[in-house]
Amino acid sequence: MQLFDTARQAVVPFEPGPVVSMYTCGITPYDAAHVGHAAVYVTYDVLQRRLRDLGHQTRCVRNITDVDDPLLAKARELGVHYLDLAAAEIRRFDDSMRALNLLPAWSEPRATSAIPDILGFIGMVLESGHAYEAAGAVYFSVASFDRFGQVSHYPRAKMLSLAAERGGNPEDPHKRDGLDFVLWQPSAPGEPVWDSLWGPGRPGWHIECSALALRELGETIDLHGGGTDLIYPHHECEAAQSESVTGVPFVRHWMHVGMVCLDGEKMSKSLGNLVFVDALLKEWDPPAVRLAILANHYRHEWHWDDSLMPAAAARLERWRAAGEGHAALDEVRDALDDDLDCPRALAAIDDAARRGRGVSVAAGLLGLG
Repeated sequence: MQLFDTARQAVVPFEPGPVVSMYTCGITPYDAAHVGHAAVYVTYDVLQRRLRDLGHQTRCVRNITDVDDPLLAKARELGVHYLDLAAAEIRRFDDSMRALNLLPAWSEPRATSAIPDILGFIGMVLESGHAYEAAGAVYFSVASFDRFGQVSHYPRAKMLSLAAERGGNPEDPHKRDGLDFVLWQPSAPGEPVWDSLWGPGRPGWHIECSALALRELGETIDLHGGGTDLIYPHHECEAAQSESVTGVPFVRHWMHVGMVCLDGEKMSKSLGNLVFVDALLKEWDPPAVRLAILANHYRHEWHWDDSLMPAAAARLERWRAAGEGHAALDEVRDALDDDLDCPRALAAIDDAARRGRGVSVAAGLLGLG
């Protein structure tokens, strides 16, 4: 199998052992899952299915970020407890992903379950000399880690711009460097708070995933990913803080999924240009929704429009009409082993179905019943 590795910036062999450890960044549960979320999780689901088809076991951890700025802000806006909001949205997310036929996560830990792990991890970062305390917070010092930038390869100016856009607060006067990032922070009034050696507060976003990944999967993960919007700052910071403590590579292979756009902009909750999965599922057959997503190569940005669902539904009907059979299975396997080329896999199934050959097994490898 060949997969694009973000850090190496090339399509390279992916050659894990019999048990494949995977960590995919999960939701911050403050609103419903949209098509952009679904594209990420369906991609890793197809990857797991092919790895299992090859004889591997997969252990995919998908965390839940149930303490973070967007969730806390939404809970304040609605006047509800942040964990009540999280519980409701997690149920909605789980229902949508189950309908899309995702394999169950091997583990789905919550950030709030890992506060002791996080506190211990921050202590180790401080002891290693890669972090400092200031004004009741703890910051990671990027100047202390000479491999900072190893995942994204972004220039400093782009990092500063993305940090400002994605909650990194480079203007924080307590930072030694605008790119330094928070490991522990004082809680604002009304926010959840835990005691720590550095004062009462709550964890930063990046430290949550490092602590969970290390706890669930060990010091080095075979494959880690999420959407391309997580390359920086989230995954860059995860790698730096993790390796500063363990001294070994955090991730063997970084895999990122391109953004889904609507009306010319990246689909995002902040912009409000969203197509919600649960709304689509009320109108369309769930396998057709999954098929509409798989029609796009995972690495490329693509655009959602109203023509996609009727086309996917018609395509699915043609496949079903072709009946049971193993046609196109080898072609689908070859396509998936070539950087998870789902559009080529779908084209092979189309061709077999057009010739009246049963394609049910090949479709099943893609999670399409």
